[in-house]
Amino acid sequence: MWIPFVIMSAIFLGVYDICKKTSLKENAVLVVMLISSAVSLLLMTPMIVDSAFGTGFLNGTIFETPQTTMRNQLWIILKAFIVQSSWLCNFYAMKHLPISIVGPVRSSAPAWTLFGAVVILGERLNIYQWIGAIIILICLFLYANYGRKEGIRIKHNKFVYFLVLGTLIGSMSALYDKVILRSLEINRNEVQSWFSFYQFIIALILMLVVWYPNREKTDKFKFRFTIPLIGLFLTIADFLYFYGLSQDGVLIGIVSLIRRSNVIISFTAGALLFHEKNIKQKAVILFVILIGIAMLCLLK
Repeated sequence: MWIPFVIMSAIFLGVYDICKKTSLKENAVLVVMLISSAVSLLLMTPMIVDSAFGTGFLNGTIFETPQTTMRNQLWIILKAFIVQSSWLCNFYAMKHLPISIVGPVRSSAPAWTLFGAVVILGERLNIYQWIGAIIILICLFLYANYGRKEGIRIKHNKFVYFLVLGTLIGSMSALYDKVILRSLEINRNEVQSWFSFYQFIIALILMLVVWYPNREKTDKFKFRFTIPLIGLFLTIADFLYFYGLSQDGVLIGIVSLIRRSNVIISFTAGALLFHEKNIKQKAVILFVILIGIAMLCLLK
């Protein structure tokens, strides 16, 4: 059953968002990205070694990783560029926008993923799943609309455009995940481990080329304990996500919707940690989102 793994992934993804928001406040985005990518790479190193050299020392465990091929590497490299592009946009948006706005707008990604899953991948939903999906999508768009009440002028705020672009790229990445895991039959651990390697390389290049030469003119880097936690919680969330996505009968449109319910955790953080606005109104919308998620999970 893949749904429990996706729900757990959503929980860790919500904690990841909180750590990311805390880490990015008045900080150098590219350095934060590099350190969090380094932590993910460190956690994935045993799998990378097993995959690169065919050692087999992880055989028989959930971390078992087959020896990789050049064909698989090319597909994973493309995934790394897609995800890193989404990260770049979303990190800058998270730094400059309220988390209770960023979370819901990013959560609108399932609308595009669901559309792509039905049109491109030929997925089919039953009536209850459609009702649950529509409830969630309507609520997420209503939630995002509160940005206007909090002084965020969409037409004149470049970080809103970063957020939208990052969301669209993230939707494309979700569809791509199902293609490489199900259609191309690339092992989930192989994808996650090698992806973390290439993600680190891209982050390192960006930091050295963009931030380091201009470090005296741009945001200074300040280390916070939450920075390595970004990589830790994202790695756990992705491991659970890939595990669920590799199960038989999985629907990527539904996976994306449930996983983006991490907006609930973002909301809680916005209320308790960051003291953001319109909490009562947003709480009502989130309650309806929970109803929609229950329909997806219990009436499948």
